[in-house]
Amino acid sequence: MKQFKAESKRLLDLMIHSIYTHKEIFLRELISNASDAIDKLYYKTLQDGDTGLSRDDFEIRITADKENRTLTIEDNGCGMTKEELENNLGTIAKSGSLDFKKNNEKSDNIDIIGQFGVGFYAAFMVSSKVVVESKAYGSDEAWKWESSGVEGYTVDSCEKEGRGTKITLYLLPENSEEESYDQYLDGFTIKRLVKKYSDYIRYPIKMELQKSRMKEKPADAPKDAEPEYETYTELETLNSMVPIWRKNKNEVTNEEYEQFYRDKFFDYEKPLKIIRSSTEGTATYDALLFIPSHASYDYYSKSYEKGLQLYSNGVLIMDKCADLLPDCFSFVQGLVDSQDLSLNISREMLQHDRQLKLIEGRLEKKIKEELQNMLKNDRENYEKFFKAFGLQLKYGVYANFGQQKELLQDLLMFWSSKEKKMVTLEEYVSRMKEDQKYIYYASGDSVAKVDLLPQTEALKDRDYEILYLTEGVDEFALKILAKYNDKEFKSVSDNDLGLETEEEKETAKKLVEENKDLLNTMKDDLGDEVKQVIVSQKLKSHPVCLSTDGALSIEMEKVLNSMPGEEKGNVKAQRVLELNANHPVFTKLQELYKEDPEKLKQYSKLLYNQALLIEGVPISDPVAFSNAICDLMV
Repeated sequence: MKQFKAESKRLLDLMIHSIYTHKEIFLRELISNASDAIDKLYYKTLQDGDTGLSRDDFEIRITADKENRTLTIEDNGCGMTKEELENNLGTIAKSGSLDFKKNNEKSDNIDIIGQFGVGFYAAFMVSSKVVVESKAYGSDEAWKWESSGVEGYTVDSCEKEGRGTKITLYLLPENSEEESYDQYLDGFTIKRLVKKYSDYIRYPIKMELQKSRMKEKPADAPKDAEPEYETYTELETLNSMVPIWRKNKNEVTNEEYEQFYRDKFFDYEKPLKIIRSSTEGTATYDALLFIPSHASYDYYSKSYEKGLQLYSNGVLIMDKCADLLPDCFSFVQGLVDSQDLSLNISREMLQHDRQLKLIEGRLEKKIKEELQNMLKNDRENYEKFFKAFGLQLKYGVYANFGQQKELLQDLLMFWSSKEKKMVTLEEYVSRMKEDQKYIYYASGDSVAKVDLLPQTEALKDRDYEILYLTEGVDEFALKILAKYNDKEFKSVSDNDLGLETEEEKETAKKLVEENKDLLNTMKDDLGDEVKQVIVSQKLKSHPVCLSTDGALSIEMEKVLNSMPGEEKGNVKAQRVLELNANHPVFTKLQELYKEDPEKLKQYSKLLYNQALLIEGVPISDPVAFSNAICDLMV
């Protein structure tokens, strides 16, 4: 028996126990090696001008022997000589595929899947012994390589009909506590694994499957006789061979894409958008992406796992490759197929692969471009998309200190006070009045409630458009954006809306001076509840409202206090109580300041609680508020 080198022993142990996450991967690796062997022979015959072989002459055959607990994968490709068996299988990580590719670098036609030479050893994850019988193309000799793992291997001559390689796996004993190895002898399990990982191998993968059919009733059988069934075996091709994303666009209908999406990604509705992208150069890949029409039930939960299916030359590497999508586009479903990625790279290594970063960057731009096209040319479907995934775009703006804000800002939509529908920031800015300084917005629980806010009156009187923000992340996202087209965002609850003329400012200043003692007294009556009490410049018909001084608004305060954690309920904006000097209530306050300071204190708290209720903020003492109203009525 020949021994593996010491380094190879350690690598083999690592292969079996660490590199691959799922043991079922072994079948993908062996099928890919078989495909490589056929590719090599097909390419060689083309180079030699041998027209005796065509693609139709090649196949991969899988055979399961339940009685002897063996699984066989056989191909009629190039096969291996004794020397090649020793070099390729006796030295772990010595790749015949890689050598072949290096020796034929000038050809654009060669397309080899495996390059690292470690995939074959995945067979030992499920096998106690592996036997490889091979006859090289054009040779009369066949050779058998046999190994039971790290102990070593033997190479002997053998008898074999026809060229190619036959790999026989002697499966490990059944151990239900760890892994069911008998499942790899079940025809339907093998078919499922082929469809999952190797469906688009370009050569037919065939297997005899056991099936059943109803027997034909004898002519003299009673009419109500129970039907009888018989079992039979049928050679079936398990794989599709041609991926839909590699077909010419004019060969595939929208209906076929939609059915592929439903079947592959388990959606009951067709996608809103189908995106095909192919690039060559520093990052060569084919991508087939889908924008879903609705969010899945778990999309906005921690259990949701983003990612695209990742293929290497039609062979599935990962079912969810998160590195191909930024978080802001995590709703995208689909796949990427790249010949620049090796099949035998582990999940951990893939996360740092430079090619993935290049592909992700290009996909990010492509997705944005397609969404903008939908926004421009298919508004109805874009609004449907935004209803499902707009929240994710807003989170994307806010996340990571606004790293993605330039990417996403043109995709955002908000309800417009004037248009009575969703509008983009670009549309808002295009309608701004000449004298308008800011992009105004108002926040609340719903469009109906926001529309009733007293703070919106002054803006509406000037016929200014207001964006209504109704989701918790909205205002945080706008704070991160800060500006759009050099126009700053301004909350209707801000202390200064920039509306007053110089004359109005002088009048306001005079009013404040005249009522300074009243305002200071009310501030003292309310204590730490407010930072100050002022005469409002934004109120028209309402007596009172709240504004804030500083970056934290009342709506942001509500959102932060609703979150779990030690600080829950302790976040507080710097509140400012604004009074309408033209309202009869203000006249009453002036009278009470002179005649009944105690009642002024009661009215101050009453007005403050009223302002809180308008903002949707719970009051600290509802009983006292109720009693104050009753006292007022009496």
